[in-house]
Amino acid sequence: MLRKKRCVAMLLAGGQGSRLGILTRHVAKPAVPFGGKYRIIDFPLSNCSNSGIDVVGVLTQYRPLELNAYIASGAPWDLDLVNGGVFVLPPYQTGATGEWYKGTANAIYQNLPFIDQYDPEYVLILSGDHIYKMDYAAMIAHHESHGADATIAVRQVPWDEASRFGIMNTDKDDNIIEFEEKPKNPKSNNASMGVYVFTWEKLRKYLTADEYDPKSQNDFGKNIIPAMLAEGQKLVAYSFNNYWKDVGTIESLWEANMDLLEEHPEIDLHDKKFRVYARNLAMIPQYVAASAQVDNCMITEGCEVYGHVMHSILSSGVVVEEGAQVIDSVIMPGAKIKKGAVVRRAIVAEDAVVESGAVVGEGEGLIAVVGQGAVVPDGKRVAAGEQFGEE
Repeated sequence: MLRKKRCVAMLLAGGQGSRLGILTRHVAKPAVPFGGKYRIIDFPLSNCSNSGIDVVGVLTQYRPLELNAYIASGAPWDLDLVNGGVFVLPPYQTGATGEWYKGTANAIYQNLPFIDQYDPEYVLILSGDHIYKMDYAAMIAHHESHGADATIAVRQVPWDEASRFGIMNTDKDDNIIEFEEKPKNPKSNNASMGVYVFTWEKLRKYLTADEYDPKSQNDFGKNIIPAMLAEGQKLVAYSFNNYWKDVGTIESLWEANMDLLEEHPEIDLHDKKFRVYARNLAMIPQYVAASAQVDNCMITEGCEVYGHVMHSILSSGVVVEEGAQVIDSVIMPGAKIKKGAVVRRAIVAEDAVVESGAVVGEGEGLIAVVGQGAVVPDGKRVAAGEQFGEE
């Protein structure tokens, strides 16, 4: 008999991440490397660990192999418990076949038995494609103190960007009175972060009703939240003012990595009081040769640098040969930049090779991308905004 839990977290990690293009050709979006030694999913998992939430269901269906292997027992995030831990939850099997998750709400609905076994008071719904550090315990306390049925984390965004988000309009007491999905003329700039706390008994009722509505898209933003508002349930906003970045596009992923190189970065990856944990294999220290030129970079353990690297992030096992140049770029684990190659404003994915004389990216414009395991041949030019790799 499993012990009752106050809160269970459900992490939506099943999307294909098509806006990341070739970077998610072989891996699920939450498994994409970030910041030299992390993967995107490390952030919500670490938030759970730091917030005292010790049951996390990870809902995955697109290319789950690497993500499953990375999470494994959950030990790096202190989520390898006898009564709890982290669980990878693929689409529910019905008879001889499975049913794909039809939407975010359906994904939770398919896992009602998983949640019910812990009989929680609250369920925390998270997305697997955001970079941020957040104390979920404070959000749950806000939910309790307001007697809410649902609490939605919001962050103020620039007004000229508000139309790209789901916007929560509130009264003076933080009660949500209206939800607008990507409005052309937003009434506020309180954007939903895709982080929700629900009172489980109430959410279970709405998930079940939604599942049996043939017209529903089975989505939290499009169906569950509007339905709760329409029926007068108490929904409140929880304001979050620290760093948060949706890294669902090539440009935003690159920008979030570059943010780490600021003199005073908005997100501190070295804060021992609220750590970001990751599964890191033991590696030899990085090696920077006497011939190398390095300026304002993050160089992870296991790298070998002989060339010129400026304002870039090098992940574990990266090699930059003598005479190579890497500028304003993100180089993911195991990639090799050969002698005389030039990489500018680019993302080079895992185990890719940029051969001698190749040029990836340009000094301005969109971000160039080299896909996982791709080999950019000698003399090849990959233009700004181009994605190079297998088709």
